[in-house]
Amino acid sequence: MPMPTEPPYLRIAAALREEIAQGDLPPGAKVPSTRQLASAHGVATATAAKALDVVRREGLVRAEPRSGHVVAGQHTATEAKRPVLTRDRLVHTAIAIADAEGVAALSMRGLAARLGVPAMAPYRFLSGKDELIFLMADTAYGEIGYPAREPEGWRAQLELSARTLWSVHRRHPWLAHLVPLTRPLPLPNLAAHNERALAALSAFGVNSAELCDLNVLFFNHIQGTAIHLERERHARGATGITEDQWMETQERGYAALTGSERYPVLARMVADLAEGYDLDLDHLFEIGLQALLDGLAARYPVGGAASGRA
Repeated sequence: MPMPTEPPYLRIAAALREEIAQGDLPPGAKVPSTRQLASAHGVATATAAKALDVVRREGLVRAEPRSGHVVAGQHTATEAKRPVLTRDRLVHTAIAIADAEGVAALSMRGLAARLGVPAMAPYRFLSGKDELIFLMADTAYGEIGYPAREPEGWRAQLELSARTLWSVHRRHPWLAHLVPLTRPLPLPNLAAHNERALAALSAFGVNSAELCDLNVLFFNHIQGTAIHLERERHARGATGITEDQWMETQERGYAALTGSERYPVLARMVADLAEGYDLDLDHLFEIGLQALLDGLAARYPVGGAASGRA
């Protein structure tokens, strides 16, 4: 499955992790300055500074007054011992990395460096990154459960299922990129979400092929909206500018479009929104969900009349 292009600052951070893990930069060694990193990797000093901040927050380097950054030393005997390495700890640490920096920042070597263990230690518990990502996704989908009492009616059941899945993707924006509709993964915890949606959609009495279509359509609305959560974060990390700042760079292009008289409705909408417009994905998720459920109620009047919104 293709992954998003890794931002330059994450590539630099990964290179620093590798040098530290291999001992090329031993504890106490001075880390290249932002200017040196920028020159070596052909990036701006601001990008190099972001890379240093990543490994600093990971605890791999520390700032020293008048000395720049140095590689952090090993824990002494008087310091608290690290927790025992387990598969569960590896998975939850990987999820934390993906939540903070995206899946593109995740590697087995970087995971080992984050945990302060030898580079090959994770392979005692995992066959590789593919298994790690599988377990990350399954763990994420299993974080939020459902109330013991099922709401009445297919519509209320689907609303609950949709909002539960949306909250999972809200917690973990990277998740939407890992489970494409065309190549679904056999994740037990995702299957539990699907089972609830399928049970609600079964109220329409459709055959299995149509039931599958409806379930895919339902999941696609959630995933299709959620995928932009990670895309925006990736774009911001790669460019260093916010969504609003990016739109400002496009003003000339949109002015040419709206001033051409070829797109009158677009021009009118843009003029009406001159005071500004906030793209709220939570709002779009909700109005899209209600539109989808309204469509189902109209298409399947028996289920809609019996169990639809009052």
